[in-house]
Amino acid sequence: MTENNSDIEKMTYEQARDELTKVLSQLEQGSVTLDQSMALWQRGELLAQKCEQWLSGARAKLDEVLKDKKD
Repeated sequence: MTENNSDIEKMTYEQARDELTKVLSQLEQGSVTLDQSMALWQRGELLAQKCEQWLSGARAKLDEVLKDKKD
């Protein structure tokens, strides 16, 4: 488990999504301590935010392309 979350900023969408899946799996197993669960939860939140950034960016690009096609 990575305590330092600075690696998230460099991740691609796919990397962040896959890491988020791993985090969720670990949390669902319930085999970690409370401190580890909190760290995983915080990492999961940051990974979800990163995924949302990627998706929002992609959505904005698509909207722009569609707008240009209408004009």
